[in-house]
Amino acid sequence: KEAVNAAKNADVAIIVLGEKEDNGEGKDKTNLELNVLSKKLIEDVAKTKTPIILILQNGRPLVLSGIADKVDAIVETWYAGEFSGKATVDIITGKINPSGKLPISFPRSVGQLPIYYNQKKSSNSTYVDGSNQPLFAFGHGLNYSKFKYSDLTINKSEILKEENQIIKLSVENVSNRDGTEIVQLYIRDVYSSVGTPKMQLRGFKRLHLSAGEKKEVSFTIVPEDLSLWNRNMKRVVEPGEFKVMIGAASNDIRLESTFTVK
Repeated sequence: KEAVNAAKNADVAIIVLGEKEDNGEGKDKTNLELNVLSKKLIEDVAKTKTPIILILQNGRPLVLSGIADKVDAIVETWYAGEFSGKATVDIITGKINPSGKLPISFPRSVGQLPIYYNQKKSSNSTYVDGSNQPLFAFGHGLNYSKFKYSDLTINKSEILKEENQIIKLSVENVSNRDGTEIVQLYIRDVYSSVGTPKMQLRGFKRLHLSAGEKKEVSFTIVPEDLSLWNRNMKRVVEPGEFKVMIGAASNDIRLESTFTVK
């Protein structure tokens, strides 16, 4: 009741939730949701219509379905150490423009587990009672700037198995706030002799752009990035078509193209 009354008279409610004693070796869980009291706190404060910033302190991905749509922002801080308080305040007040991206996927329910971005192409993972997509995908992360991707070029339409491939694109900060974007490069082997992932992260670049600034980004794809373990357990690059996907997250691909290995 005290929290609700305080929220009614506030411009914004900052709620810090997560896990405290639940993490560590031998502390697996069957339920990844916030505890009952934490969820009730969010629900009751949300009824005041005061904007909510949810600060998470946790050691594993949480199931936030039913919670994420009640808050206006989520800051994932994990267990950030003794300066985490100051760092968090700097982010939510805008002194610092955050640029972090998720190195894992956040599921919608425990029934989706295991869930990861680089599933095999043969994996359908469909459900009759819900989405098969994560709530927050691998590579996801927002900041106070907006970025536009353009001008994707591939150096050669065909390369030999021993050659490198050069990928270039442009990224522009189309907001009025300086910011840092993490540009992500994913590869897909369109057809292969053994099962390969739908997409595989093969590079990323941290790019700081002033408001209105535009820069070129370059990636070098080496043969190892295109290789697979074949049926004879040999690491090889197979000839065929490869798809290049550039984006801000595994589920936010902005540019696509293909090239062929001979």
